[in-house]
Amino acid sequence: MTKYWMISCLFLLSFLSCKKNETADATNSSTIPSTYAFSSLTVNGSYNGLSYYGLNTLPVVKLTFLSSINSSSIDGNIILKDQAGNAISYTSILENNDNTVVVMPSALQPITKYTLTVNPGLLSKTGSKLQSSVVVNLTTAPDDTDKFSRISDDDLLTLVQKQTFKYFWEFGHPVSGLARERNSSGNTVTSGGSGFGVMALITGISRNFISRAEGLVRIRKMVSFLKTADRFHGAYPHWLDGSTGKVIPFSTKDNGGDLVETSYLMAGLLTARQYFNGTDADETTLRSDINTIYNAVEWNWYRKDNSNTLYWHWSPTYNWDMNLPITGWNECLITYVLAAASSTYAIPKTVYDTGWAKNGAMKNGNTYYGVQLPLGTAGGGPLFFSHYSFMGINPIGLSDAYANYETQTKAHTLINYIYCKANPAGNYGYGENCWGLTASDIQNGYTASSTTNDVGTIAPTAAISSIAYTPAESMQALRYFYYKLGNKMWGDYGFYDAFTLKDAWFASSTLAIDQGPIVVMIENYRTKLIWNLFMSAPEVKATMKNLGFSSPNL
Repeated sequence: MTKYWMISCLFLLSFLSCKKNETADATNSSTIPSTYAFSSLTVNGSYNGLSYYGLNTLPVVKLTFLSSINSSSIDGNIILKDQAGNAISYTSILENNDNTVVVMPSALQPITKYTLTVNPGLLSKTGSKLQSSVVVNLTTAPDDTDKFSRISDDDLLTLVQKQTFKYFWEFGHPVSGLARERNSSGNTVTSGGSGFGVMALITGISRNFISRAEGLVRIRKMVSFLKTADRFHGAYPHWLDGSTGKVIPFSTKDNGGDLVETSYLMAGLLTARQYFNGTDADETTLRSDINTIYNAVEWNWYRKDNSNTLYWHWSPTYNWDMNLPITGWNECLITYVLAAASSTYAIPKTVYDTGWAKNGAMKNGNTYYGVQLPLGTAGGGPLFFSHYSFMGINPIGLSDAYANYETQTKAHTLINYIYCKANPAGNYGYGENCWGLTASDIQNGYTASSTTNDVGTIAPTAAISSIAYTPAESMQALRYFYYKLGNKMWGDYGFYDAFTLKDAWFASSTLAIDQGPIVVMIENYRTKLIWNLFMSAPEVKATMKNLGFSSPNL
């Protein structure tokens, strides 16, 4: 009996021990926090995923979870910050049986991007942690107040021209007088942008921003520098050192002549030659020097082994390795016109027809947003296609075998405008007041924006430089850029290069090739000054007729 009694006691002790361990395990498992999940959110009563644009400065954010929230864990685990990483204060309350946290920020700034982050440390009332972080992007709308006093449209155009003109006048390189590539480029000057700058300087003289004598001194300085600067079969490189005149490579193999940039420079110089028509020694010498520079460009050599196409680049070290033919339709019409107009190294008409026009293959004829486009790629490409060549060439009433260029430039611009107004990509901020896609700086880079390459970035030069084609639409955009966005977009040299409202991003840059068209194309809209000067050049008149162009301006 004693044996059985001892066995029974051992069994009982073993049983009680097992029960104790099971109880302990159950107790331990109940104290290990589990996780809970995020359910939904609204911003100002609406749900639109995790990114919200065009918000007022006092938005209400409601975050709903699948568990009731411990209010003491909100502080430090729901964090609101601006783009610079500064913490923004807010108040919060719980509702919906404490499953919803209502976040009410203090007054936010207009056109600013904020990030609301919910960390896993936000605890439920049972001590559970949030399964994973929640990040909500909040971008406020521009406020509707005018940033500057209202003035007449005519005065506004003059103001924009005068301020933008300063880029070339006040910020021109001190040694060469040429246009710096951008406001942060130091000694790097741009050949094409300097051609635009010459046109801008002439506009400035005409507008009495500077005197004729002052403008003459500056342009003589530029021409004197160009006489000894690096050239490659007469063509200038894209970039030069503004102090030495030596080439600065645009890319590894682009360290020689750039025929397209050279053509923009020549267009500006020929415009100056036509403007400074006085008989005194200074103006006479300037005209002679410009002729010498223009006549030294070996346009026909850039046909690459006498082909029927002009080529963009040649390098003394890499020869034709860049291998980029200049073919239409794009910004390079002026290159073929000036190549054909040369008295020393002219190309024949067959090169224009075969190389540029591709025997008519550059035609389009399709309709986009209700507008038929005569030439080019789908949608017309970036708007600078309708600016660079037509700063000097007047497209109004101009036609040849391939297109009516007044129709082309207006159609291209209207397609760009209507696209932005329709906004098929859903880019916040686009509309009839805010439009214009062209090459520009973008956030973290540079791109040639167009209707087929839309990254959500608007460049003021696109709409403003199109004012001769779409005066009402361009003026509407100009007013918006200045009055509504001026506190973000207006600087010492006019409008900054670009902006993206959806990311509340604004460039701090100004580029010669974007500022120049603003000054010049506004003037062409107002007085046709640069158009009339360039089109008055005898070699331009004769050549365009020989190429098959007709115009009341030839």
